[in-house]
This record gives sequence, C-alpha cells and structure tokens, in this order.
Amino acid sequence: MKYRTLGRTGLKVSEIGFGTWGIGAVMWKGAKDDESLRALNTAIDEGVNFLDTALVYGNGHSEKLVGEVVRARPERIYVTTKVSPKNRIWPARGSLDEVFPSGYIVDCVEDSLRNLGLERIDLLQLHVWNPEWLNRDEWLETLTELRQQGKMAYFGVSINDHQPDSALELVRSGKIDTVQVIYNIFDQSPEDQLFSACLEENVGVIVRVPFDEGSLTGKITPQTVFPKGDWRHAYFKGDRKKQVHQRVKVIESLLGEEANSLPELALRFCLHPEAVNTVIPGMRSVGHVLANSSASEQPRLSGAMIESLRKHRWVRDFYPKV
Repeated sequence: MKYRTLGRTGLKVSEIGFGTWGIGAVMWKGAKDDESLRALNTAIDEGVNFLDTALVYGNGHSEKLVGEVVRARPERIYVTTKVSPKNRIWPARGSLDEVFPSGYIVDCVEDSLRNLGLERIDLLQLHVWNPEWLNRDEWLETLTELRQQGKMAYFGVSINDHQPDSALELVRSGKIDTVQVIYNIFDQSPEDQLFSACLEENVGVIVRVPFDEGSLTGKITPQTVFPKGDWRHAYFKGDRKKQVHQRVKVIESLLGEEANSLPELALRFCLHPEAVNTVIPGMRSVGHVLANSSASEQPRLSGAMIESLRKHRWVRDFYPKV
C-alpha cells in the first residue's frame, strides 16, 4: 500500500481507503456483519488506514462497525464521518437553517462519537454543500468550536453528485481542509477545475464512486437483478443497465498490458491525478478488499492509457432526486 498526504491536514492516508456505505446494510442489500468486520480487519491488514463512514449509513450501524474494529486495532486508523442534511434531501436543497442548523450539527457529532466509541473524529464532513452558504458564518463557527473542543480534528465537505464546480469558491476560500467528490472513468469533470484549485489551496481530495456504483466493475449486465430493497433498482432503472454494459465492454478492450481487470483499471485511473489523495471504493467482502487494495501496488498508468480512458467520459446523472 502506498500513502499520500491528505492536503493541509498532513495526515498520511492510504491510496485506497474503505467506503462503508454498503456495510450499513440498509440501502445496499446483502451485507452481513461478520463478513463486514472481516473485510474491515483485512483492509487494515493490507495497509488501509482511512475509513469513510456517515451517521446516515444504516442509521449509525456502519459507524458502530467501524468503531468496533478501530478500537480493537493497534494501528493508527483515520476515521471520517459525515453530518447528513437535516431535511434528508440529496443533493443539497433548502436554506442553511433547514439543512445544517448549528444545534443539529452538534447533535450529529455527539451521536457519531457515541456510535464510533471514539473521543475524536479525525475528519468531519458536511454530507452535502450549497455554494449559497459560503458567506454564512454559522456552519463554520460551529465546526470551528467543535474542533476547539477536541471533538474532531479537521473538516470538509462531500460535494453534491456530479457537481464539482459547486465547491470551487469554498475551496478557494480557505475555510475547509478536504473535499470528497465523485470521480471515475465516466465522470471526469473534477479534472476541469476542481483538482487544480485543490492543489493551489492544498485542500485534500477524497474520491468516491470510483466504480460508478458498480457499473465499472464489469459485473452489471442487462440481466442483472438487484436484491429487493436495494437502492440500485432506481440508479439502474429502465435501459440504464444496457447502456453501461455496452460502454463497459468497450473499455474492457483496453485490458491486458497495463491492467488485468476492470476494477483495477478504474481505481488506477482515479489515482493518476496529483490532486487525489485517497480513493474510497465501497467494500463489503474480503474479496473486494484484497482486489481493491492491490491497485495501490501497481505503477501509474501510462499517458497513452490515460488518454484512451479520457475518450470514455460520459456526462449523465442517474441519481434519484428527492
């Protein structure tokens, strides 16, 4: 496992982190706690030291599993969690008072600390962002006070789906330490402006959704059936499974000399920009962990491969709107 510095935080984080939405076992079906715990421990054995969770993942269940593992391990593991919008609307909609009132942020942090069983959160993120809030002082004052109280060390935002430019002013303001953003072979939009701004301001970059919710693993076909209650029914509704399958088959033709599997290629694509510090694929099994963590051991993709992958940029938004 290789490590990179998470922007101005100075934290040395593993290139492959662990996204824990799936192990919350509510919106993603099929997760079992015993396997989730084995996966978390295996990830740490493989050198992963950055675990990303959120209070809303399984209504705190994901945080509890993460905390159970971290408390039992001797290694220094960095834990980041998120304050979800009070009105439970993604992407951000509503006034700051409706989404992130100060008292609500404090209550969420206290809940997360109880779930994790930790005294301090290494990185706290707001789970959505609206640029209209930039010049409001309340959210920043609340997060600053929580940091002064020792409840968390650093703070950042998780940028709305497919909207990297919505955080440009925030990054340039110097008010945050990190951003979390969707970036993958299909959604390359953070390369347009966000990544360069983060480098200029020394803001850490956490990449989420490297597999486009599963399509870039190559395992989703037009015949794929998701378990009852799995949120991917909506993400891949209609003919979307056919659309992604057709595009993925073309990308798979690039496999061979530089990468042996599509997930490996997808992760290594995400790791090629200098601005990216860690990539957090969702992992629910030991097999996922072993396959994904090994991507960090490989060399950078060649310039020729990157240019080939750039041709597969696909502008669309499959996320359900509330």
